[in-house]
Amino acid sequence: MNMPLSAIVSGALLIALGLYSYFTADADGGNVSVTALIPAFAGAPVLLAGLVALIPKLRMHAMHVAVLIALLGGLAAAGKGAMGATADTPNTKALVAQALMAIVCFGFVGVAVNSFIQARRRQTTAQAEK
Repeated sequence: MNMPLSAIVSGALLIALGLYSYFTADADGGNVSVTALIPAFAGAPVLLAGLVALIPKLRMHAMHVAVLIALLGGLAAAGKGAMGATADTPNTKALVAQALMAIVCFGFVGVAVNSFIQARRRQTTAQAEK
């Protein structure tokens, strides 16, 4: 898959998740909190890095930034989700949002790491053929 496109799609999914969580929190009788937007706060820089990566000379650096942000977002979501799941009265909607954020973030990181490995192999093969 085209890596800038995967960053753009992952960022957009995280933004959509954050906006959905925020705007539907009050409908469920819960308190509306800015923390519901955390997936959007992680998704915006991933999407922006994906857009910057469309410029060929900036691609490598932008994709590394996107992967770093996604990795940190995934770790934060997984950690917070694990803590919330052990609470006496877990917020099911928040747990689902945290799980989805972790899945999107770690999925993107996995695709990106695979792409980085493939790029390194292509580079090594090209150098060996010279």
